[in-house]
Amino acid sequence: MSLSNGRQYLAIPGPSVVPDRVLNAMHRASPNIYEGELVEMMPGLITGLKSIARTRHHCAIYISNGHGAWEAALANVISDGDRVLVLATGRFALGWSEVATRMGAVCEIIDHGRQAPVNMGKLAAALAADPDHRIKAVMAVQTDTSTSVRNDVAAMRATLDAAGHPALLMIDCIASLACDDFHMDDWGVDVMVAACQKGLMVPPGLGFVFFNDRADRVRETAGRVTHYWDWRPRGSADELWQYFDGTAPTHHLYGLRESLAMIDEEGLDNVLSRHATLSRMIWAAFDVWGQGGPMQLNISDPALRSHAVTAARLGAPHGKALRDWVTANTGVTLGIGLGMIEPGDPLATGYFRIGHMGHVNAHMVLGVLASIDAGLKSMDIPHGRGALDAAAEICAEAVRKR
Repeated sequence: MSLSNGRQYLAIPGPSVVPDRVLNAMHRASPNIYEGELVEMMPGLITGLKSIARTRHHCAIYISNGHGAWEAALANVISDGDRVLVLATGRFALGWSEVATRMGAVCEIIDHGRQAPVNMGKLAAALAADPDHRIKAVMAVQTDTSTSVRNDVAAMRATLDAAGHPALLMIDCIASLACDDFHMDDWGVDVMVAACQKGLMVPPGLGFVFFNDRADRVRETAGRVTHYWDWRPRGSADELWQYFDGTAPTHHLYGLRESLAMIDEEGLDNVLSRHATLSRMIWAAFDVWGQGGPMQLNISDPALRSHAVTAARLGAPHGKALRDWVTANTGVTLGIGLGMIEPGDPLATGYFRIGHMGHVNAHMVLGVLASIDAGLKSMDIPHGRGALDAAAEICAEAVRKR
C-alpha cells in the first residue's frame, strides 16, 4: 500500500505546474504557420507579455530556456573585453556571469553569499571605483531560485543614477515574473530576461528578452551580436518567421496565449497578491516548525523573501531525507538544495526548496505543508507543533479581508 498513488504534485521551483487549460490549448494538430490564427495572434501575445513586464518597450521571444535568454541578452550588448559588474545573491547570478565570461566579458563579481540581498552600499562603492565608466552593465537576479532571496531592483537603479553611471541595468526575472511585482520601465531596467516555465505556467521552451531603446542603441556597437540571437528582427517583426528566425514554436505559443489569458482574467495584481498570501502561509508553518527543532528558512527577513520559491535548511542529511520521504509517501516532489553546499555536506543534503509559482492555490500549498509535517513526524525530526494551524490562519485571514 502506498499513500503516494494518485496525481503527483511537482512542488519544485520550475518547471511549475502546467494548468489543464494550457495543456488542452497545446493539444492540437500543427497549425498553418503562413497565415491564419497563429499569425494573427502574435501581436496580442507580445502585448500581453509587455503588460506583465510593465514595459512599453520591446520584447523578443526565443526558442530556448532561461539560459538561452541569458545568452541572447548578452549577445546584444557586450563586446570582447567589456567589464560587467555581477551582483550575486545565489547560484543563478553566478551562472549568468559564467555565460558572460565565456562570451568574452570580464566579470567583476560582488558575491553577497546565500542569505543576503544586494547591498546598495557595495554597489555604490564599485561604481565610485569606476570613474572612467569601464563597467558596461550591472547584472543581477530579482529572485534567485537557489536561495529564495528577493532583490530591490528599483534601489539598484537609484544607486546607478546617484553615481551618474551609464551602465546598463540587466535583471533576470526568470523565477519572479508574474510572481513578484516588477516594473521594468518605472524601475529603470534596461534589459530583462524571463522564461515561460515558471510564473507563466507553460512547459519549458520559450525564453524572453525585454529591452528598451537605450539598450538597443548599445547593440549598434556590440561585438557579439549573432544572426540567431539578434533581438532586432524579433522585437520588430512583421511576419511570423521573423519573431523566431525560422519555424515558430507553434504549440508553445498556443499554451502561452492561454496562460496570458488566465493571468488577464484573474488580474495581474490579484495574481501577485495570491502569490504573496500563499508565501505567508508557507512562512508561518516554517516559523512554527523551527520553534521546536532545526528547521529554518534560508532568508530570515520576510521582506527579502521571494513569493515564488522558499529555500529551507533542515540540516544534513535530513533535508534530502525529507524530500525522499514526501515523494515516496505523499506524492509530493520538493526541490533540491541547489547550490547550497556546506562543509561536510557537498551534496547540499541539508536543504530543500518549495516552489509556489504560477498555477498554485491554497489547497495545493496546504497539502505540501501537511506532507512535510507528516514527514517530520514519521522520521522523528524535532519540530514545533501547530504549523498547519498557523498556515490555515493566514489563509482564513486573507479571505476575511477580501
